[in-house]
Amino acid sequence: MTDPLHADLLRLAREAARRAGALLRDGRPADLAVAATKSSPIDVVTEMDVAAEKLITGLISEQRPDDGVLGEEGGSTEGSSGIRWVVDPLDGTVNYLYGLPTWAVSVAAEQDGETVVGVVEAPMRGETYHAVRGGGAWATDAREGERRMSCRAAAPLDQALVSTGFNYVADVRAHQAEVAARLIPLVRDIRRGGSAAIDLCDVAAGRLDGYYERGLHPWDLAAGDLIAREAGAVTGGRPAQRPSRELAVAATPAVFEPLQGLLEDHGAWHD
Repeated sequence: MTDPLHADLLRLAREAARRAGALLRDGRPADLAVAATKSSPIDVVTEMDVAAEKLITGLISEQRPDDGVLGEEGGSTEGSSGIRWVVDPLDGTVNYLYGLPTWAVSVAAEQDGETVVGVVEAPMRGETYHAVRGGGAWATDAREGERRMSCRAAAPLDQALVSTGFNYVADVRAHQAEVAARLIPLVRDIRRGGSAAIDLCDVAAGRLDGYYERGLHPWDLAAGDLIAREAGAVTGGRPAQRPSRELAVAATPAVFEPLQGLLEDHGAWHD
């Protein structure tokens, strides 16, 4: 039985993600432009990233004013309730800027430092993914309704479809490309979708066998990592570590250890 607090957090996370997703989908201006840059001139923020985060944090503060918030675009506040929301209002901003469909809203809730609720809204797919710790992972769409997600059955690494992402700092990205080039002959193929949250949910849904990336922030990971784990995937970072900015890995149980080992051997976590 779901904890009443977790059920309430899930309700709010789903509402916030749904509203932000609708704003981003329906409110995207035809002349959308870059509003700011982050780590490099090609790591961008649009006016819609900021508007979506304001919508989400405003809704949270109205309904749970004592909670803390960590938001990608600076909407961060300390709380006193033991609950902290970790929000990526637009994961896949470059895709969104170019009119590509692979972008999402990611909303997670932590209780005493552990993620207990995660929601990823993918409006251009017409899908929402969610999980409560201990309650499994679920996908909802208008066609099929709600269905439980499960990662793919066991397959060896050489038959694994693996996704990754690349940093927007040129020298880091060059090193990531070298690591990917070493992996390509050892797996079925590699994809680069452009949204960490969606990649993690695709592992959960059985659409990928594995995913890895260096340089992710808590808001990139929080919701998708929980969803992947609740679907039966294994997640981590470097050996014996949790996912972090050094390295995040999510994969089926059969693929996780050999993929993690190769990434460690090839130095995927450093320049």
